[in-house]
Amino acid sequence: MTYEYKVIPAPTRGQKAKGIKGPEGRFANALEIEMNRLGADGWEYLRADTLPNEERSGLTGSSTNYRSVLVFRRAKAGDVAAFQPETLEAPKVAVLPAPEAKPAEPTTTAEPEDTAASDAALVLNEGDKTGASAEKDPDESESVDDVNVALKKRVETLEQSK
Repeated sequence: MTYEYKVIPAPTRGQKAKGIKGPEGRFANALEIEMNRLGADGWEYLRADTLPNEERSGLTGSSTNYRSVLVFRRAKAGDVAAFQPETLEAPKVAVLPAPEAKPAEPTTTAEPEDTAASDAALVLNEGDKTGASAEKDPDESESVDDVNVALKKRVETLEQSK
């Protein structure tokens, strides 16, 4: 995983706040404010360092001063190694109740009183078959002519019953 770093100067003075007493408390408050500000932007506090810093003093001289800095880091945006997929729960299956059985409703159609006679007329009898299909096994398919004959008889029977 690759990181980017941010280094800021450590606070040199404390910051006053309600309920905080003494210079140590104010200094800690100033550190806390800086850490929370950068933490809100995704920066993780790493360490505090005191490092030498050479500065010019006068026209030709130089002096070494020590500076305190705070070091923060965060994972680089777009870093593939920072990607951590989450495992999701399997969806829960809802158990639905079985549908209630409804009583059969009587049908009100205009049928003749004697339905047995009309049902018998719709069946293709052995004698109604013509041609070679009358001698075929029942497993073999009937020809289109036999089906047409049966349909014509059915239509005639229905017309007569009306």
